[in-house]
Amino acid sequence: MTGSRGDPPAGPPLVAAPGDARSAGLSSAEAARRRPPGGNRLPVEGPPSPLRLLVAQLVHFFALLLWAAAVLAFVGGLPQLAVAIAVVVVLNGLFAFVQEYRADRAADALRELVPHRVTVVRDGIRQDVDAVDLVVGDLVILEAGDRVAGDLDVVDVHGLRVDEATLTGESRPVGKSTGDAVRAGCFVVEGEASATVTAIGGDTRLASIATLTRSVERARTPLSRELHRVVRAVTFLAVGLGVACFGLGLALGLPANEGFLFAVGVTVALVPEGLLPTVTLSLARSAQLLARDHALVRRLESVETLGSTTFICTDKTGTLTQNRMAVLEVWTPSSAVTLRGLGYEPTADVRGPADAVESTRRLAATAAICSTGRIRQDGAQWVAVGDPMEAALDALAQRMGEPGTVVGTPPGTRRFPFDPHRRRMSVWEDGVLSLKGAPDSVLPLCATAAGAAEAAAGLAARGLRVLAVAQRRCPMPTDAEDAERDLQLLGLVGLEDPPRPGVTEALVACRRAGIRVAMITGDSGATGAAIAREVGLWQDDSVVVEGQDLPADQAALGELLDRDGAVVCRVSPEDKLRIAQALQARGHVVAMTGDGVNDGPALRAADIGVAMGVSGTDVARQAADLVLLDDHFATIVVAVRQGRSTFANIRRFLTYHLTDNVAELTPFVVFSVTGGSVPLALGVLQVLSLDIATDLLPALALGAEPSSPRVLDGPPPRRRLVDAGLLRRALLILGPVEATVSMAAFLAVLVAGGWTYGAPVSSGTLATASGAAFTAVVLGQMANAIACRSSTRPVWRRGWRGNRFLGWAILTELLILVVMLVVPAIADLLGQRPPSLLGLLIASCAVPAVLAADGLHKVVRARLRNGRATA
Repeated sequence: MTGSRGDPPAGPPLVAAPGDARSAGLSSAEAARRRPPGGNRLPVEGPPSPLRLLVAQLVHFFALLLWAAAVLAFVGGLPQLAVAIAVVVVLNGLFAFVQEYRADRAADALRELVPHRVTVVRDGIRQDVDAVDLVVGDLVILEAGDRVAGDLDVVDVHGLRVDEATLTGESRPVGKSTGDAVRAGCFVVEGEASATVTAIGGDTRLASIATLTRSVERARTPLSRELHRVVRAVTFLAVGLGVACFGLGLALGLPANEGFLFAVGVTVALVPEGLLPTVTLSLARSAQLLARDHALVRRLESVETLGSTTFICTDKTGTLTQNRMAVLEVWTPSSAVTLRGLGYEPTADVRGPADAVESTRRLAATAAICSTGRIRQDGAQWVAVGDPMEAALDALAQRMGEPGTVVGTPPGTRRFPFDPHRRRMSVWEDGVLSLKGAPDSVLPLCATAAGAAEAAAGLAARGLRVLAVAQRRCPMPTDAEDAERDLQLLGLVGLEDPPRPGVTEALVACRRAGIRVAMITGDSGATGAAIAREVGLWQDDSVVVEGQDLPADQAALGELLDRDGAVVCRVSPEDKLRIAQALQARGHVVAMTGDGVNDGPALRAADIGVAMGVSGTDVARQAADLVLLDDHFATIVVAVRQGRSTFANIRRFLTYHLTDNVAELTPFVVFSVTGGSVPLALGVLQVLSLDIATDLLPALALGAEPSSPRVLDGPPPRRRLVDAGLLRRALLILGPVEATVSMAAFLAVLVAGGWTYGAPVSSGTLATASGAAFTAVVLGQMANAIACRSSTRPVWRRGWRGNRFLGWAILTELLILVVMLVVPAIADLLGQRPPSLLGLLIASCAVPAVLAADGLHKVVRARLRNGRATA
């Protein structure tokens, strides 16, 4: 054995030599001079004016319903009621406008977190810049997965194929030759090219098409459709009950004007004007929280869908592992060589027989020829530029004393880029073809490969990523098939990609949450299985399946993979799409990760498409619902946690709203059923003020309830936002208790004041009794807000802390209650006075009554559930 310490050689020339076909591009100074004001941006239609947004909130379906009620009230001789209803419409409109405006601004800010980058050559140096800084005349380097940032003319091309569906609707990629135009907005599907920028921003073909598409409305998401369904159902119920109560009152002898009064009250009490903007704000806040945790949600409604995920199909490289490649071992036909270096540094301890070291030097130089990724010194560290695997090969070449990756493409070179079907790439230059790829795709093409298959299997079993490197002397080939044959195998490269910290814990959390995880990788089965064991993905019933062995039948495919810890290796993009569809057919909500140009169909087909923000292609990010800004698998679990929390929060304030509606509706029902013999405990103005005082701030606070530590305990809830359990709790438990205490306080004050059934009552006594009923509802809603923090645990087990917003909301609600009772002008307008001591005592019982009823309901339900589980 011999040991050596490779010294970093002089780096490859970054500036083209005179006469070389490779261009040095623009200078940085020239690019800065050419940059137009605003940069390379498409002309965008400005957002709707604030006035237009506000008007829209005043004329939608629910607002028009209330405007109609206001007009009827005014015509019926009730101007105060008409004004009050109009004020409520305006206030709700202002509230909804503020939330929608904030949500839009938040969404715009989130979209800016993943800037579009483009590779250019400036000052002879290949570098990544923001697409907004692209200028006319720039030399752009195009590779598979790139989104074209401007109109370009191709200068040099190597198997370039472009998806032009954005412009033409043609789904089949189009081949490009030197001199052809490539338009902004298209995606590079295959190959490489260099091209000069001819137009940017508003001068591109894409800009003219974008103008035509701005009027197209976005389709509603499932969450949006369900929310509108709920709101419309409640609204029609409110109108129906209002009409029914009006008819019943007339039948029992109630005067028409009084019947109309409580009919309007019933309708106004039940119309959920603020529900949709509250949901929007809750989703927007969740998206902002996820962005802080390195997860960018591209569609707000996807936050809720995340919580329903039952199966995650994850990539290996960069998601479960760090995507920080390092060559640990090189196998050559003569012997093996080991390397020990630090990160991407171009120096390392190289150990092995002299002949094997010399073979490794030749292999490293060959691998560098067919690579574009490289290493670069950034301060005191060496970092990867481009593909981390190719950067590791560049580091290998420099450690072996070779020049490393060549920047640019020498004249007369033919490149056959990597594609997921061949799983190899090659470069022909000066009569020599250099090739690298997956061993099982390269070894069959080699004239001799004795011992290589066994060596590859041994390296893969250690969890190393394995590449085969070969070469061949030949005249310039016509295509890849002609070039890649009769190869001479130079050896195998074993690259280490260590697991990411936190992946094992994230996988444990997935199992606790009832979420199955499968590894979908392009590596060999042995490498995938080794990594699966190392990170804790592997289970007793795990399987390793190659893409070519996947069943053609969808049902059989779903049955094979519907388990935790499956490893699917050597997959093609078509395989990923079939896997997603097969698992969905078995009832799973599938999250599929992807970073490649061909992963778009699978990401779109999955319920949640997850793209990589660091290593992913523009195509993948455009197709995804969620972008991982750190490429970390654990971030998916964080997103699922937030999704479940958001779903629970929406159900919390739905329960809160519906409970309040029962308490507001009961006085009108009692008044109608008794034909007016029992006075109206709450007037319409009081109901409107309750909607503003009790439903506003606590509902928003419930939408901001932090995730429960138990939110990932057990599988995701398979239920709708509004189901029988929610309705039973709100309409049959919490609502009736709150309404009962309110009516009890009202009647007790009346009886204490000398009232008997059917007898008239003095205005002072009625106002005092009404104040007691009003107080009972407000106090009951305070307790209701606390009870709604959990759907399973009583308040004495849930605790009082954890949501500071709710504490401030309840305190503000209490202050508003005091103001409405003691300020004479407001109290007289609402027709109430501060409750008597008796009325206050009974109204105060609303707090323990609501909490006790809620706790008893939860305890009984838990015992019934446990009984069924043990039966």
